Amino acid sequence: MTESSALSGSLLPSSPRDTHAVVVGGGTMGADVAIVLARGGCRVTVVEPQASQCDALHQRVLAGLADLELAHRAQRVITAPSVREVDWRDARLVVECIPEKLDLKQALFAQLLELAPASTVLTSNSSSFPISAIAQGLPTQLRMLGLHFFMPAHLVPLVEVVLGPQTDNAVAEGLCGFMRGCGSVPVLVRKDKPGFLANRLQHALSREAFAMIDEGVATPEDVDAAVRFGFGFRYLAAGPVMQRDHAGLDVHCAAAATMYPSLSNTAEPSRALRERVQAGRFGMKAGAGFYDWTPETRQTERERYDRLLRQGLQLLASELPPIDKSF
Repeated sequence: MTESSALSGSLLPSSPRDTHAVVVGGGTMGADVAIVLARGGCRVTVVEPQASQCDALHQRVLAGLADLELAHRAQRVITAPSVREVDWRDARLVVECIPEKLDLKQALFAQLLELAPASTVLTSNSSSFPISAIAQGLPTQLRMLGLHFFMPAHLVPLVEVVLGPQTDNAVAEGLCGFMRGCGSVPVLVRKDKPGFLANRLQHALSREAFAMIDEGVATPEDVDAAVRFGFGFRYLAAGPVMQRDHAGLDVHCAAAATMYPSLSNTAEPSRALRERVQAGRFGMKAGAGFYDWTPETRQTERERYDRLLRQGLQLLASELPPIDKSF
């Protein structure tokens, strides 16, 4: 079967039930992606070579599905120590979640050319590398896409479906429908730009936030409060485009004309970021970033963060794709 003739078989079903999906990489993100896929009813094989990691993976999957009253679906998630030990015969989807090293990703997808069926949709969760770079030189480019989740993937509904220059549009649309069947909210990113869609928006905001910290306009604490309890709070109900319709486009246009000339357009990270990175203050994982962290405060913060995300999901439940819990 040729690559082009296999494309019709690469259209994923809108109902993920019993579809075999393969997640390569069993770290935190890989485990959360497995939860998302099992939530939709997939049979999931997670490739994880470290046996010690597999117990933690299964515990996280079980806990995540139990929160959704779907603990019985944890049995749909199994592990394999290598891609060569996966039963590829009916695999319909691959989600790569390995470390962010381009050569490793390119080598993996070259290997999948040999192992996976010619109709399998091949995706990467990479946030750093465009799918065009990962797919370079491969004949599978028509069915290769970015599938970018946000941590924690089982609590943040959004997933970006990113097309490369050669990706077949029908395959991308089919993947969007499939992810809706898993309870996710997919957005189609039609151009493979650095940062895709959501991260570009986040970094645009962060650039101005850190510029104001550099200028002494506000403290990190006040910047966070302005977002969380101000316009960010409203974003739960309406995104920035719809929000302008609420407020009035004439009002926004006039405000933009006043503010845009003074917004930061620097091409390099802010002093506030650079100085902390140089000092080894990388955030929670280093015990300090903009805030100081002990093991106890880190654990408390993560619990608070996840709890609020779950509450947010409950608030948005009527607007999220439904999950079939009948099986």
